[in-house]
Amino acid sequence: MIHPLSRRNLLAIAAAAGLAPALGGQAAAAAVPLRFGRPEPFTYEGLKVMARERAARPYVEPPRPSPDVVRQIDYDAHGKLRYAKDSALFAEGAGAFPVTFQHVGLYFPKTVRMHALANGQAREVLYDQRLFAVQPDHPAAGLPADASAFAGLWIQEPKSGPWKEQEPWATWLGASYFRAVGELGQVGLSARGIALAPGQGPGPEEFPDFVAFWIEPAETETDPVTLYALLDGPSVTGAYRFQCRRTSGVVMDIEAAMTFRSRVTHLGVAPLTSMYWYSETTSSRTIDWRPEVHDSDGLAVWTGAGERIWRPLNNPPRTMTSSFVDRAPRGFGLLQRDREFLHYLDGVKYEKRPSAWVEPQGDWGTGAVQLVELRTDDEIHDNIVAMWVPDTPSEPGSSREYRYRLHWLADEPYPTPLARVVATRLGRGGQPGQPRPDGVRKFLIEFKGGPLSSLPKGVIPEPVLWTSRGEFGAYRYTEAVPNDVPGHWRTQFDLKVEGSEPVEMRCYLRVGDHVASETWLYQYHPGA
Repeated sequence: MIHPLSRRNLLAIAAAAGLAPALGGQAAAAAVPLRFGRPEPFTYEGLKVMARERAARPYVEPPRPSPDVVRQIDYDAHGKLRYAKDSALFAEGAGAFPVTFQHVGLYFPKTVRMHALANGQAREVLYDQRLFAVQPDHPAAGLPADASAFAGLWIQEPKSGPWKEQEPWATWLGASYFRAVGELGQVGLSARGIALAPGQGPGPEEFPDFVAFWIEPAETETDPVTLYALLDGPSVTGAYRFQCRRTSGVVMDIEAAMTFRSRVTHLGVAPLTSMYWYSETTSSRTIDWRPEVHDSDGLAVWTGAGERIWRPLNNPPRTMTSSFVDRAPRGFGLLQRDREFLHYLDGVKYEKRPSAWVEPQGDWGTGAVQLVELRTDDEIHDNIVAMWVPDTPSEPGSSREYRYRLHWLADEPYPTPLARVVATRLGRGGQPGQPRPDGVRKFLIEFKGGPLSSLPKGVIPEPVLWTSRGEFGAYRYTEAVPNDVPGHWRTQFDLKVEGSEPVEMRCYLRVGDHVASETWLYQYHPGA
């Protein structure tokens, strides 16, 4: 069973691995002219009003066309529902990037309304089963002719190139999930429009839906594709604007205006969702044949005060929430720093998964960057969430607005000039060749770059350590990694701790009176 926090499902995993059945195999549908509804005026301010008015009414779930039929459209059946790319929105005429649509199915059962937007006039794109390759024996053939069965959309590569043979560069599909391609040509982690109390209680998490989109084309390949979206859920409504630019990766300027039906005590703004099974911190020999399996390996935070933090991810024994209290954060993201194929040995290209970085616009006030980590035993589950959580609840009838830039790249867009953590390794405490003490764990942290690349001969950086409990051993050792790579250092130390409760740890390197590295934070689970 896929954890309810995941909602990525097997279809999305296959796409992340480059295995989604969007190309090749089953024949695509023949070209069919798109049909449109009557034009209606549209503005973003009008969408905000629509969302506020909706919040004043009781929640009504989006339509689910023919549930008994749609439940039969499983992963394999959904993969056969190829959209006719010749019938893409903006395939002809204005618009640099064609847009194709996704069909409802077992994992995406709710109707999403689609609209084409030009010159302030919106026209609904009307569903037509002929837009998809529906064979007579396919479950979707059982849908009524008047069904509204769009579930999501894909923004395709520019039509000046071979876009019909390429994967999309940005997708919206399922609840408020969306994602994009990074600089290395892969997708991986996802973002969401909003998160409500993930990992915070025994009840199920609430997943509001994007229930309608308005799509404005990019005039040229350097202009943004602009999407407007209406969000709706039992506790909240929202009006969103996405200005999406195809760069070396993808950059999205996002505006969100939310109005609350119910009291929300734990609001997740700009949430990112990813998968972390295990990495170099855990021996994989008894888990899987691959050395590492993860879409992201750490949370990076640039605090409002300017500190750079790196928190390696965990696959904890139970659900854990870590809060990094801040005011006006400069940015945070889930990154994939390890880019070595030999560290994964897997054809699904984990070494090329994108990093996603949230850059707040304006003053977000006080709150915390929160990291939620859930236990997982496989790579098919999204078990990591990172988000901004404001420090005050949202009351019924109240509103909040946020603006941020979301970068889908290989690395964070504003790298620190300090040395960065490149690996965290754990082992038995003590010294080689001597009896190993009980209850002692060795930690080895590798730092690379920044001031460490130009240290005078004989100068050794000093680790500055802190722990929430336990004691550090007297044996500590810092050395240059013997690999002829300038600026690659490692520090190791022992920690003796009793009990099984988590231990919060902190380390950075100092040269004289100067900070030489970002701050390494780690949550250690003794005995896990």
